[in-house]
Formats: sequence, structure tokens, C-alpha cells
Amino acid sequence: MAWAVLIVSGLLEAGWALSLKASDGFSRLWPSVSFGVLAILSFAGLSWALRSLPVGVAYGVWVGIGASATAILAIVLFGESVSVLKIVSLVLIVAGVVGLNLSGGGH
Repeated sequence: MAWAVLIVSGLLEAGWALSLKASDGFSRLWPSVSFGVLAILSFAGLSWALRSLPVGVAYGVWVGIGASATAILAIVLFGESVSVLKIVSLVLIVAGVVGLNLSGGGH
């Protein structure tokens, strides 16, 4: 169950990062509210998952999921540029997340 909560929390991290961008420096109300709610939920989920998962593995997975999802969604939603280097870098982040899981630290 901790892994499921951690994955959802990583996706919520992407949500608050994108809300932060959409808030335009906290000058837009609803994206700012969305940022606050998603950030609280994301950190709460990470905190809950850390009760049973090692911090190095859990934090790395949380950040990796959040960073990858944020980058992909920024390309789709905000029209950010795509390059071979960006795609390769995202693949390396995902590989790192998989490597942390396979390291046995979470089992």
C-alpha cells in the first residue's frame, strides 16, 4: 500500500508544480489554491509512505515520478520544447526510479 500512496503522491507533485506555473506567481486564485491543496496532499502521502519505506528510495522515487510527469505534462500542456536530449534524460530518470526499486531498499 505504501508504494501505491507514494506513486500517487509523485503524480500529485507534478500537479502542484504545474499549478505553480499556472498561478503566474500566485497572481491567479484557483491555480494558487490548487497548488496549495496538491502540495499538502503530495507531502502528506510522501510522509505516510516514509513510515514503512526507506527514505532514500522513497524520496528518489517520489522526485523521479514528479519530475518525469511534470516534464511530460509541460510539453503537452504548455508547449515546452522537445529534444532528443530531453527524452533521453527522462528515460534516465525512469531508469533511476526502477533501479532504486530493484535495489531491494523498499522490500
